[in-house]
Amino acid sequence: MRILVTGATGYIGGRLVPRLLDAGHEVRALSRSAARLRDVPWAKRVEIVEGDLTDPESLRPALNGVDAAYFLVHSLGQGDFERRDREAARNFARAAADADTKRIVYLGGPEVPASERPSAHLRSRAEVGRILLDSGVPTVVLRAPVIIGSGSASFEMLRHLTERLPVMVTPRWVRNRIQPIAVRDVLRYLVAAAGLPPEVNRGFDIGGPDVLTYGEMMQRYARVAGLRRRVIVPLRPLSPWLSAHWVGAITPVPNSIARPLVGSLIHEAVAHEHDIAEYVPDDHPVGFDESVRLALAKIRDADVETRWSNASGRDADAEPLPSDPGWSGGTIYRDERCIEVNAPVAALWRVIEGVGGENGWYSFPLAWSVRGWLDRLVGGVGLRRGRRDREHLYVGEALDWWRVEEIKPGELLRLRAEMKVPGRAWLDMYAEPGPDGTSVYRQRALFVPRGLGGHAYWASVVPFHAFIFKGMARNIARRAAKTPPPGTADPVRPATPPSPAAPAR
Repeated sequence: MRILVTGATGYIGGRLVPRLLDAGHEVRALSRSAARLRDVPWAKRVEIVEGDLTDPESLRPALNGVDAAYFLVHSLGQGDFERRDREAARNFARAAADADTKRIVYLGGPEVPASERPSAHLRSRAEVGRILLDSGVPTVVLRAPVIIGSGSASFEMLRHLTERLPVMVTPRWVRNRIQPIAVRDVLRYLVAAAGLPPEVNRGFDIGGPDVLTYGEMMQRYARVAGLRRRVIVPLRPLSPWLSAHWVGAITPVPNSIARPLVGSLIHEAVAHEHDIAEYVPDDHPVGFDESVRLALAKIRDADVETRWSNASGRDADAEPLPSDPGWSGGTIYRDERCIEVNAPVAALWRVIEGVGGENGWYSFPLAWSVRGWLDRLVGGVGLRRGRRDREHLYVGEALDWWRVEEIKPGELLRLRAEMKVPGRAWLDMYAEPGPDGTSVYRQRALFVPRGLGGHAYWASVVPFHAFIFKGMARNIARRAAKTPPPGTADPVRPATPPSPAAPAR
C-alpha cells in the first residue's frame, strides 16, 4: 500500500516508517520541516512532504493517493494541548475523508472507566480517537498503556527513578495496576492495523502479557538491571502536581511532559479486552523483564533508534539561523573563538560531533551542570536529555538543551538553544583545514535578545562566557590532538562497560 505517516520525527513514527518499508509498503512522511528528516537512515527510501496539521490546505497533497494514514502526533508538553490536538484531528479527519483514504490508524492511550474522571492527557487522547472514528474513514484506534522501549519517555522515567533512588517516598499511584507493552509489540500491531478489513472501525486495547503495579515495575527493573531491591514507601499526601515535580527533578523528562504522564498514572491501565487477536496473532508478545533487557541492551550498544526528545514542540522556537545573522535588523550578541589545532580536520570533527551527553561540553562541567539545573527550575529541559548516540548526530534531534539545526559533515555543527532564555541562541562549531595537515577550530555563540530582559541576560552571562567558551575551544583543540582518525579506537574516551543485565544479542 501507499501509506502516509504523520509524526515521522517522533518516537513511534520514526520507528514505524522503516518497518512499513520492510513490509513492502510505499511510505510518505509528513513533517512541518523536511530538513528534520534529512539525515534519518531511511530518508532516501521515502517521499517526504511538508505540511502542518493546523493548516488543512497543506494536508491535501500529503493525503492525495494514499491508501492508509497514520495519525501519530500529539502536543504533549505544550500549552493547551487539548485544543491543539482537537484541531489537528479534525483537520486530518476531514482531509482524509476528502482524499478517499481507505484507512486511518491512531495510537492512543488506555481507556478510563466511565466512573472515573480522566486526566487531561487521557481525555485528550480519547477525544482524538472519537474524532477519527467519526470521520467516515475506517479507523483503528490502538489504546496502549505504558510503552517499554529504549528512548521512550515512560521508560526513561522508570529507569532514572529506579536507578537513582534506592530508597524513595512515592505517591499512591505506584500501587495502581498497569499492563506495560514492549515497543516492538506496539509497532507490530501498528504495521498490521493498516491491512485490517474495511469494515473494522473501532478501538482495541493492546498490552503486554504482564499486569504489574508501578512499584512492581520498579522492583523488576532493578532486578533485571542488577540493582539491589528498592525501598518504596507510598505516601498519601503526594499529589499529581508534586509527583510531576518529583519526576522532573530526578529524571530527564521535563515537568511539562512529566505532568500529563504522571496525571495518567493515577488511573489503572489494564486491557479490558483483547479483540485485536482476531486480526493480529499474538506471536509471542514480549514480557516486561525481556522488554527491559532489550531496552538496556540498545542503550548499552548506543543503538537507540529514536528518543522521546526527538520531536520538538510547536512552542519551540524553530526559526533557523541564516548564514548571515545580520538579518535581524537589531542587536545580536556574539562570542567568537578561533584556535589552531595540531590534528587533521577528520580528528577535529570527530570531537565536535561527539559533544554533549555523556561526553560533556569540554569545559567546566560544574558550570554547565548548574546552568542545566537552573533551566530545570524555571521549567526548561536542562542537560538531562543527553544524546541518542555517543558519536553521531543528525538534524532535528535533541542534544542536552540544544536542538541540532544543521550539520555539514566535517565542516559545521549548528545547535539551536531550547533552554529558557529571554531571546534566541545558537552555537556554531566549525572544522576548517589548516596548513601541513593541521586544522582550525572556530566557535561562534550568537544571542538575539528579546526585550530589556534579553539584554540584561546577556550582560549577566558575559563574564562566564569569557572562561567557559574559551576553555571549551582550548579543550576541544587538545582533545582533537589526542583523537585518532575515524574508524579506530579512541584511547581518550573510555568504553562504556557492558551491563551485566543486558547481554549482547
